[in-house]
Amino acid sequence: MLILKPNCECCDRDLPPESPDARICTFECTFCADCVEIRLGGACPNCGGDFAVRPIRPAALLAKYPASTERVVGGHKACAA
Repeated sequence: MLILKPNCECCDRDLPPESPDARICTFECTFCADCVEIRLGGACPNCGGDFAVRPIRPAALLAKYPASTERVVGGHKACAA
């Protein structure tokens, strides 16, 4: 089951579970669409992999399997600005 991290690891933008702007890599590193396209050039700064749109968990299941509340900010070179 996906963790559904609550924020972009680059700009710290909120990415709620229903956000269509959340992107994840194969290791569930989580970034917003803007950072993936503009700052990261489509490659994960942690693993070098590509990104996919993060699936949206149905509300009924979100109540039973909540999203993570732990915020992660990576301090990546491309994100400094």
